[in-house]
Amino acid sequence: MLLLENLHPLALTVIMSLFTWGLTALGAAMVFFFKTVNRRIMDIMLGFAGGVMIAAAFWSLIAPALDLAESLGQIKILWPALGFLGGGLFVTGASRLLDKASFLKSKNLDSHKRSILMVFSVTLHNIPEGLCVGVAFGAFALNIPSCDALGGLLLALGIGIQNFPEGAAVSFPLRRDGISRLKAFSIGQASGIVEPIATIIGYFLATQIRTLLPFVLSFSAGAMIAVVASELLPEATQNHKHSATIGCLVGFLVMMMLDVMLG
Repeated sequence: MLLLENLHPLALTVIMSLFTWGLTALGAAMVFFFKTVNRRIMDIMLGFAGGVMIAAAFWSLIAPALDLAESLGQIKILWPALGFLGGGLFVTGASRLLDKASFLKSKNLDSHKRSILMVFSVTLHNIPEGLCVGVAFGAFALNIPSCDALGGLLLALGIGIQNFPEGAAVSFPLRRDGISRLKAFSIGQASGIVEPIATIIGYFLATQIRTLLPFVLSFSAGAMIAVVASELLPEATQNHKHSATIGCLVGFLVMMMLDVMLG
């Protein structure tokens, strides 16, 4: 941990962006070793990741945004509130557009077209996740109060954890459709490639426009909460509601304790 914190913020951003993509690839690689995946374990992981991301949205993004807005002489709540709403609406709007394309899931389409849809779906919400990590490290690079390397690391960890079952969720159905293991893995890991790109964009966005940082930080928080509410928790609680709920509570508690004790 100390070694990572001593790295240049940009180097740390690159490493953690590759980490989040790597866990997507690792999840997709499970198709080489198993025919099915334990749904309860995946739901617990999704719940845990959701808890970490909810906690990180406040301690790593919203709280620093409020403090920074006040220090910049802005109305403390205005830009953070607008940013949070904008981030949530961005993810919600993108999700609605994807829902309108649900006809593409028709069994009449060949597996290639269904594969494209699945990759697009996962890729879509990987973009705001990557932006969140980049913005968190960008704020750390600017020495913004309440923004530290630990917060960014924990945020990346939470996103990475939920990327693991996400990669598996893409590769296993493709394998069941008759696609080869190698191709199923390739498509599964490809769904996470956009995340490192979005992370770097988020980093430079945060470091170049300090006066808009309260908005950008809160935008990332709103996007992340929307992802948790619309994607992670509904999927995690569909089959094992109580296990996923416990995982969410534990994830939030772990993030809270680490932030209080080490922040």
